[in-house]
Amino acid sequence: MEEAGSLPPSAKPAGLPASQALEQRPPSPPPVLQLRQIVKRFPGVLANDHIDLDLHRGEILAILGENGAGKTTLMNILYGLLPPDSGSIRVRGEEARFTGPADAIARGIGMVHQHFMLVPVMTVAENVMLGQEEVHHGFFLNREQVARKIADISQRYGLSVDPSARIEELPVGIQQRVEIVKLLYRQADILILDEPTAVLTPQEVMEFFRILRSLAAAGHSLLFITHKLKEALELADRIMVLRQGRVVGTVRPGEVNESTLAQMMVGREVELVVQKEPAHPGEALLEVENLWVENEQGLPAVRGVSLQVHAGEIVGVAGVEGNGQIELMEAIAGLRSPMNGTIRLGGQECRGATPRQLLERGVAYIPEDRQRDGLVLPFPIEDNLVLNTYYRAPASRRGWLDRRSIRQTAERLKELFDIRAGSVSTPVQALSGGNQQKVIVARELSRPIRLLLAVQPTRGLDVGSIEYIHQRIVQARDGGCGILIVSTELDEILALSDRIVVLFRGQVVGVLDAAEATRERLGLLMAGVAA
Repeated sequence: MEEAGSLPPSAKPAGLPASQALEQRPPSPPPVLQLRQIVKRFPGVLANDHIDLDLHRGEILAILGENGAGKTTLMNILYGLLPPDSGSIRVRGEEARFTGPADAIARGIGMVHQHFMLVPVMTVAENVMLGQEEVHHGFFLNREQVARKIADISQRYGLSVDPSARIEELPVGIQQRVEIVKLLYRQADILILDEPTAVLTPQEVMEFFRILRSLAAAGHSLLFITHKLKEALELADRIMVLRQGRVVGTVRPGEVNESTLAQMMVGREVELVVQKEPAHPGEALLEVENLWVENEQGLPAVRGVSLQVHAGEIVGVAGVEGNGQIELMEAIAGLRSPMNGTIRLGGQECRGATPRQLLERGVAYIPEDRQRDGLVLPFPIEDNLVLNTYYRAPASRRGWLDRRSIRQTAERLKELFDIRAGSVSTPVQALSGGNQQKVIVARELSRPIRLLLAVQPTRGLDVGSIEYIHQRIVQARDGGCGILIVSTELDEILALSDRIVVLFRGQVVGVLDAAEATRERLGLLMAGVAA
């Protein structure tokens, strides 16, 4: 395999012997970034095991791996957030030692984290200038100059960012562009992007890739951390695969396909297609009629929605993000009070029921935002696994927590759901995003349930974990559970659903049997066009 920057045999100067041609060939430019033999250990975990990495100017290098494979740890070392136990880093040929992000930024390295580092109540310009404040007349912030620089960067790379916009008012896709503007404002030319598409819609991903390609064409070098096979194949110049902290191979997209990459990641063959028998729906388990729900701004987000979920079927809710899906699911889960309408579970009215009352009636809920709504981040894994059952046996006896039983349950679920951590006493905030999601899924699917409400159930998960979660969801369906899933991944909706409900501007614009649904037809309905 030829390294990037080397000349193919056909490029040898004409008329010279091969030996002289090799001698006279100009040397390949050195990598802008080199990592050699990087090692990082945590208690009970070897996160990075003697990793080597080269990144060239204008290259997009995808780092692919399972949750817990060591991708984020490696990038945190490169950005100065963690010290390596051993190994070396060279930036533009010079040895570099980072004691914090400021050292990395000074060397032209910037990082966009999976969870954005923005202050919601501040404007774009104020977020960009934090820590890099420019003043005039002695002590006044020079907001106008910063805004001009942001506008210039935005125009140069097609980012379409308004410097005066307030972060909390921007959609997620634009917030991510703000993070990129922050790096470019600080003159970073080596960009680390950690799971950058985990919170983006398919439409936003396409636009985001256009921006990344324009950055690479302008000479920036990108490290694209992901577990999504299609994205790595579509975007990257080279793909480096990690498994259990080690590099198992570096390939070019034209040399491999999704199945090959999945096997490299997981170490075994992975079923990329959901295997399930036809559904055999039973009685109507969930009935929603003429439901109206407000959003955070007090405006109708769900407008007269009616739907049913039967026992033994999976109903997928498709739609571009922001069309009422989250408000609908939160109203059904008892987290948001509807303005009007009816919600029945097993034929009994449950509108106005509390989340615990619904839990006691067999409802499980996987929320969209795992860190805000699904976990208590400082708590250990074992406590997060009993957040909804801590008050009853076997987690509790006579009003006291049974620590032995809680730990035994946690150990079993850690193994069953492949939660990558040294111990169940590890704080859940120390886990990767994908492993945090596994904790939630393990908690919700490990008890008897009648109805599963799942919002983005596999967001942030790798192919092996997605395969397992999909299998568990199908098993729950086949066991008589009714399942309502919201996902912005059309492939997931098409693969799992028995019926598909499409929302547009808070209204149901179509209900399709999965057998008759196509990406094209769903795409038209999601855009509000009758298919």
